[in-house]
Amino acid sequence: MAGKSEVATIEARTRPDEIGAVEWDARVRLAACYRLFDHLGWTELIYNHVTLRVPGPERHFLINPFGLLYREVTASNLLKIDLDGNLVGASAGKVNPAGFIIHGAIHAACPQAHCVMHTHTTAGMAVACKREGLAPTNFYAAQIIKDVAYHDFEGITLNPDEQPRLLASLGDKCVLILRNHGLLVHGETVAEAFVRLWTVQRACEIQLASGAVAGADIVVPDDVIDRAHEQSLQFSPDLGRGDDVFEAMVRIIDAKDASYRL
Repeated sequence: MAGKSEVATIEARTRPDEIGAVEWDARVRLAACYRLFDHLGWTELIYNHVTLRVPGPERHFLINPFGLLYREVTASNLLKIDLDGNLVGASAGKVNPAGFIIHGAIHAACPQAHCVMHTHTTAGMAVACKREGLAPTNFYAAQIIKDVAYHDFEGITLNPDEQPRLLASLGDKCVLILRNHGLLVHGETVAEAFVRLWTVQRACEIQLASGAVAGADIVVPDDVIDRAHEQSLQFSPDLGRGDDVFEAMVRIIDAKDASYRL
């Protein structure tokens, strides 16, 4: 268990000379997100990715080293790559090609997609396997369903030719259910992407639970969905579009293990 003194000690350590202060802050935030995914059980062995654009004019983004568990990701071992998946700077890490096919396409084409998250959670994949997809039948689905698009499964995402079709499926939405595959979201910040993923993940979990209960589900009327979408607190600019939620969750991670800051 890490306390405030340990966090302060870690923060006081000098960042690597070759990494600027702004990039280092981004690395710490992204590494915290990986640890948070581990805490929540949103992991798939060594697979899946959360990526974050590196601030600045270069088209670079940060990604986890292939082969590490999410609980092993730190600010310093994150990889910096370009939109073609090439490593930028010296690194002993490897990149999973499936990571930059999806994430690189979205980072390249969507200026607002600073952070991209992809998961293979049981609930998310189960809903992705359903022909009707996410059902407008619960509190969380009502808040997010207007932001959801769908993309048909084409196999393991190793083919660059799929990128334009994936982008066409995404359109102007910020949540993409990859049919037969899993969930994907993007946001302008790590916090915004996180609350979007948490909301759609929660909606999927409740959909699975309600499907196990006898009787028909109650469909939320369109006008109520419109209102719920507009009123959703976690997406409110007044609350930093998820900043309060994300910072609260980071406090849990700091208390558990602050080594992601190294």
